[in-house]
Amino acid sequence: MTVFLTTLVGSAAYVMAAIWFITNASPSKFSFATWPHTGRLLVVIGIVCHTLILRWTTFPLDESRLNVISAASLINWQIVLLYLLASFRRPVDNLGIIILPIAAIALIVNVAVPANMSRPSHNNWQLDAHIVLSILAYSLLLLAVAQSMLLAIQNRLLHRHKTGGFVRALPPLETMEELLFQMLVLGFFLLSLALVSGLLFIDDLFSQHLVHKTTLSFIAWMIFGVLLWGHWRYGWRGRTAVRWTVSGGAALTLAYFGSKFVLELILGRQWG
Repeated sequence: MTVFLTTLVGSAAYVMAAIWFITNASPSKFSFATWPHTGRLLVVIGIVCHTLILRWTTFPLDESRLNVISAASLINWQIVLLYLLASFRRPVDNLGIIILPIAAIALIVNVAVPANMSRPSHNNWQLDAHIVLSILAYSLLLLAVAQSMLLAIQNRLLHRHKTGGFVRALPPLETMEELLFQMLVLGFFLLSLALVSGLLFIDDLFSQHLVHKTTLSFIAWMIFGVLLWGHWRYGWRGRTAVRWTVSGGAALTLAYFGSKFVLELILGRQWG
C-alpha cells in the first residue's frame, strides 16, 4: 500500500507540474503565474517519491535489480533531477512539458512490472564509476534531445510568425540554442569518459552480449562529436542541430534499451 500511494503521489506531482508549465506557457484566464514556484515544488515532490520507489523496488539492501524497465525509471529520475537543478540557474522550466509526463509513465510502469531478475552486488568501484558516468551522460544527452525538440517547435512557430502564447513564454531562440549546445558539450564529455572507462575497466566490452551496445554507443559518440565540430567550424544550428541531436539520442537509446529489450524481454537473459 505504501508503494502504491507513493507512486500515485509521485506520478500525480509530475503530471500536475507538466500541466502547470503548459498553462503558464500559454497564458489564459486559468494561468497560475501568481504562484511562480508551484511547478518546481511539484517537481520536488515527484522526485522525492520517485527516489523512494527506486529505493524500495530497484535497490534493496542486499542486491541490485536493474532490468530494462527499472533502468528506464532510474534514467528518467536522473533526467528530472538534472532538469530541476538546471532550472535554478537557466531558463529551462518548459522542458518539463516534455520530460515530466514521460517520467510519470516510467514511475508507474516500474511499479506495475516489478523486476524479476537480480544481479549480485559487487565491490568493483571501476565498474560502478563506468555505470554512473554512463547514466549521467545518457540522461544529460536525452535532456538535450528534449531541448532540441522544444527548439524545433519554437523555430517552426516563429517561421509561421506565431509569436504569442507558448513562444512568448520561451527564452529567445539564441538562448535556447546556447542551452542546447551547453548540454551537448557536457553530455559529450561525460559520454567520452564513460566509453574510456568501459574500455579500461570492462574486459568483455566487445563480447557477444555487449557488442551492439558498445558499437551503437560509439556511433552516438561520433554523431554528437560531428555535430559539435560542425557547430564550432561551420556554425551549424537550427534544424541541422536538431536533426543531429535527435539522431545521436536515438542511437544512444538503441545502444542501451535496444540491447536490454532484446536480451531480457525476448531472449529472457539478463544484460550484464
